[in-house]
Amino acid sequence: MLTTESDSLYDRLETMSTLELLNNINREDQTVPLAVAKAIPQIEQLVEAVVRAMQNGGRLFYLGAGTSGRLGIVDASECPPTYGVEHGLVIGIIAGGDRAIRYPVEFAEDNREQGWLDLSEHAITKNDVVVGIAASGGTPYVVGALEKCRTEGIVTGCITCNAGSPVTQVADFPIEVVVGPEFVTGSTRMKSGTAQKLVLNMLSTSVMIRMGRVRGNKMVDMQLSNHKLVHRGTAMVMQQTGLSKEQAEALLLEQGSVRKAIDHAKANH
Repeated sequence: MLTTESDSLYDRLETMSTLELLNNINREDQTVPLAVAKAIPQIEQLVEAVVRAMQNGGRLFYLGAGTSGRLGIVDASECPPTYGVEHGLVIGIIAGGDRAIRYPVEFAEDNREQGWLDLSEHAITKNDVVVGIAASGGTPYVVGALEKCRTEGIVTGCITCNAGSPVTQVADFPIEVVVGPEFVTGSTRMKSGTAQKLVLNMLSTSVMIRMGRVRGNKMVDMQLSNHKLVHRGTAMVMQQTGLSKEQAEALLLEQGSVRKAIDHAKANH
């Protein structure tokens, strides 16, 4: 039996008090970062592969179904506002299309051919990297797509929560984070989903830092899309240039990014 489908370590959940439920869920959640830590060497290899691809003009694709697909879309959608990269550098694709982000699309994950067809809509090339996300490791939509990628010479990775699953056999850079049975048996949106989110955070953040999108510890290329981010950016410019709040904000809005504002101030100092 798959680890992700094995029986919960807890039973009679319906007889537990709210406090017991919360404490037991939290106890299980605390094991997730420890499982992720064991996979860091695997994550490192995938990060390096993605950096190489992007340095050669390639893109990063996430491909998944259900919770796994949604997590990939979330991570991809946060790269442009956080790091100022163009939309389309990191792309999340979910089985069943955009409707599946909010609503389950029956049997969408069972189509072995559709994953490659969805990738093909983005004119995928050998410069790109495709990361399949599948807690079970056997999702046909994901496995079929990675198989086709391999025959086309496209670099692949995967994030799964079962050891030795089919998706790892077709991924050049497999990441296995085995978190054990879920608190509610088979509910992989819980520990498995948390593990996948942590890995995705590590992957995209490390790639963006390696690609020069962070200076010091600051998001100097973030999009100034609301007042909070303008205030944050103003504080960064003040810290780096010694300008007053009014001067820093005016320069930030004029230049359009923290990086450009700081560079402009230093060049004209």
